Amino acid sequence: MRKKNLAILIFDDVEVLDFAGPFEVFSAANERNDYQLLNVYTTALTKNPIHAKNGLKVVADYTLDNCPKMDYLIVPGGSGTRALLKNDSFLSWFTRAASGCDHLLSICSGALILAATGLLNGLSATTHHQVFDELIELAPKTQIVRNRRFMDNGKILTSAGVAAGIDMSLYMVAKLYGEKTAATTAQYIEYDYSPDQITARHKGSV
Repeated sequence: MRKKNLAILIFDDVEVLDFAGPFEVFSAANERNDYQLLNVYTTALTKNPIHAKNGLKVVADYTLDNCPKMDYLIVPGGSGTRALLKNDSFLSWFTRAASGCDHLLSICSGALILAATGLLNGLSATTHHQVFDELIELAPKTQIVRNRRFMDNGKILTSAGVAAGIDMSLYMVAKLYGEKTAATTAQYIEYDYSPDQITARHKGSV
């Protein structure tokens, strides 16, 4: 099985757990499988350090110009998404990159970027509870779901904010590599997990 490339977008004022949570889940799943599942890396608009929310500095592995072709792309949220919405060159890159992905996952206000590029048209989506009004404005052709931790539309998945991205990431690990891999990953990171629990969170019943 060919190792897949999983890229995590980072940018100034990105919410830390939005990108670090999925990074931990997918990296841990890869580690527990002798690093044979994925190439997990970060990508950013610049090679300079990214200033995440509350001051954490992170240097991306690649810039948008030189990152490897991605099979999976994770788009976190944070107040920095608003600047990206005004960046035409970034939106053009994002549209091209998303079209070549097998799966596209957003966390929190990362859904705004998907909405701005028309990727949520005709789909159901969720986001952080403080971002619903913005998402409704950007995505009038999208069914906005308020009581779900995450939504699965097949290629495109969206999640609520911050810690909800961990639920979605474990769900995706199970979808791609099986429940056993998801369970051992959750055990390793000491995250409260069961398939039934994740399904319940997905359906909004807990």
